[in-house]
Amino acid sequence: MRFAFTEEQAMLASSVRALLAKECDGPRVRAAWSTGDGRIAGLWEKLAAMGVLGCTAPEALGGLGLGAVDAVAIMEEAGRAALPEPLLETLVAVELLACADDDVRARWLPSIASGKTIATVRLGGAPYASYGNVADLFLLQHNDELHAVTRDAVTLDAQTSVDGSRRLHRVTWTPEKATCVCRGAAARAAIAEADDRGALGASAELIGLARRMIEVTVEYVKIREQFGKPIGSFQAVKHHLADALVAVEMARPVVLRAAWSVATSNAERATHVSMAKAFASEAASIASKKALQCHGAIGYSFEHDLHLYMKRAWALAAAWGDAAHHRARVGAAVFQKHIEVRS
Repeated sequence: MRFAFTEEQAMLASSVRALLAKECDGPRVRAAWSTGDGRIAGLWEKLAAMGVLGCTAPEALGGLGLGAVDAVAIMEEAGRAALPEPLLETLVAVELLACADDDVRARWLPSIASGKTIATVRLGGAPYASYGNVADLFLLQHNDELHAVTRDAVTLDAQTSVDGSRRLHRVTWTPEKATCVCRGAAARAAIAEADDRGALGASAELIGLARRMIEVTVEYVKIREQFGKPIGSFQAVKHHLADALVAVEMARPVVLRAAWSVATSNAERATHVSMAKAFASEAASIASKKALQCHGAIGYSFEHDLHLYMKRAWALAAAWGDAAHHRARVGAAVFQKHIEVRS
């Protein structure tokens, strides 16, 4: 197995990085936290024009027809920029709609891919929907049913979020005012896969965030001086950054392996995704701590970009199942396999 992107996937990631470097810099992300709807004006349309929003949707319905590994390449760049947009929620919504009938898919997928419809999701035991304030379509689970609910059929109650751009809402709705996308075994399978897609996408974002925090810190320790020398020359600082880099470099192949498992419908997909989320969450946590230690008090300041990256990392580490949840899932899978082998 090759734990790296293909040339085409690398080019896609490079194009997304170039766009976000131009349109999603620190000042714009910071402004999105405290003003308006928590997003950057005009960026969503540019992502749609690039094909990012519908990257995994079928070509016949306005998408690019790409797979999970391609989506991970995009989400890593989104994490690197701390993108204040519901990109992950949109990609999960696209996957959920795969179980819908042709009429429902034709109604929503082209609109989502073009950026005209913003979708968000709330699955399983998740208490809130993220970016509910800007969503036109909510894909919501009710027992073993999946429903598509329009904005006018829900009531939103805003909640506090550690990440100022990732607006959270409690959603109140009734199935009678919604369109049932699928139910029973089909719904359970679609929701399970979408849950894994969400955890995988969050893992990729966490890797991008962790790598960016290391980059920012390396630049800082080159210019910050103590005792007449750049602090980057001190062995203790080098060790901090080495620890963070090792954690990220260990986690990234696990995320890529999980993406391959999702793309190929591997039988151990769920276990691989859980390993990826646990590793990526831990890597981002280590990178956050080491970056903050190297920056010192300035890292706490809202005016410094590190603040934005750290809080996004904390939010994503808890979203789509935290590290403890996913370690437990891996442990249960290993135990079950042990029982099967012994029997």
